[in-house]
Amino acid sequence: MWIERWEPEDERFWEGGGERVARRNLAFSVVSEHIGFSVWSLWSVMVLFMGPEYGVDAAGKFFLVSMATLVGAVVRVPYTFAVARFGGRNWTVFAASLLLLPTVAAFVVMEPGTSYATFMVCALLTGVGGGNFASSMTNINSFFPLREKGWALGLNAGGGNLGVPVVQLVGLAAIGAGGGPRLVLGIYIPLVVVSAVCAFRYMDSISSVRNDTGAAKAAARDAHTWIMALLYVGTFGSFIGYGFAFGLVLQTQFGRTPLEAAQVTFIGPLLGSLIRPVGGRLADRFGGARITLGNFVAMAAATGVVVVASVRESLPLFVGAFVALFVLTGLGNGSTYKMIPGIFQAQAEGRGLAGEAAAAYGRRLSGAAMGLIGAVGALGGLGINLALRQSFRTVGSGTGAFVAFLGFYALCSLVTWSVYLRRGAGRSGDEPDRETKAQLRYAEV
Repeated sequence: MWIERWEPEDERFWEGGGERVARRNLAFSVVSEHIGFSVWSLWSVMVLFMGPEYGVDAAGKFFLVSMATLVGAVVRVPYTFAVARFGGRNWTVFAASLLLLPTVAAFVVMEPGTSYATFMVCALLTGVGGGNFASSMTNINSFFPLREKGWALGLNAGGGNLGVPVVQLVGLAAIGAGGGPRLVLGIYIPLVVVSAVCAFRYMDSISSVRNDTGAAKAAARDAHTWIMALLYVGTFGSFIGYGFAFGLVLQTQFGRTPLEAAQVTFIGPLLGSLIRPVGGRLADRFGGARITLGNFVAMAAATGVVVVASVRESLPLFVGAFVALFVLTGLGNGSTYKMIPGIFQAQAEGRGLAGEAAAAYGRRLSGAAMGLIGAVGALGGLGINLALRQSFRTVGSGTGAFVAFLGFYALCSLVTWSVYLRRGAGRSGDEPDRETKAQLRYAEV
């Protein structure tokens, strides 16, 4: 269904039925995005089934999941703009249906004797599931007023992120029951169909949402788009990268069996997904920049513990610190995404706009920026898996990669503070100019 009039910032419109429509679309957006994330992270489970008879070493397995991450990041850009081109409902139906391609392909080829190149093609195909996040977030961003975006975007993304631990739980159940990888795929193929049907029956498209090439160019030229992309590499890139790699690290560095690894792998992504809406809600209340800064400091501390555990080869300490790191990535995912619309609305107010004019400016640029930020952020997952692959090939453990991650979180902390929280930056004389006033408002975004 196409909606001709949509004014969420108008409280009378919102309370008169707009909120009900927005929440319905949010619910089924979560369903579709959840299945998309499960398919995207499918090979983090498939590699657990790939014993010696498959002839693929640890480096080869890390490369498989890296390629899924790469495609998922790249397709986020066109998926973002597809919502305005085809409509949120129509594109969600198409994107959900497209997930049949990688799941059916993997079902056909997943057995010993299949060539590595074939496995690689199947892993690349699962990347389309990563694109669902970008279109879903862009779509839901249009449905909710600014005062509720942190909660709504956090819930949408958190429900989608849950696809990572859920597919890992399904893999654990399959391994525990003595089943093979085709059992996991046989469960997900009908779920893909269900998600597409639900999107077709219960979602809507907003007529006023149209592709705006000017907004895309403006977002790409704005320094804040790329600063937020860097921060999102640290939060979401870490979440998806660790989600893909955690089980492999437990197998490769700590000698866990597939069943032992699967019993632990899902815990971190599960907690990180559940807490993402909390990060958005905290950002709504205290300001996304403040929550994000504290979160990066905590992530650096948790990574320091991971390094110590890796050097000492202490499995309990390693698992505990890694789970804490997952929780922090979830909080940071919620707070960083809340910052995006707030930053562009603060810019609008700094230019003298107010009310609906400022809100419209914020929606216009933040919607365009989200695709770029989401794509670059997902590339962080690729970086994590490639760094771990190189670390294992070079020194036989992930310690070197973890040290590099610690340094990156320290950099993200510094950037967050210096750009969005440091008072007085950009002052000229005794009176702050208009740009400085807008910058000081970023502490509240």
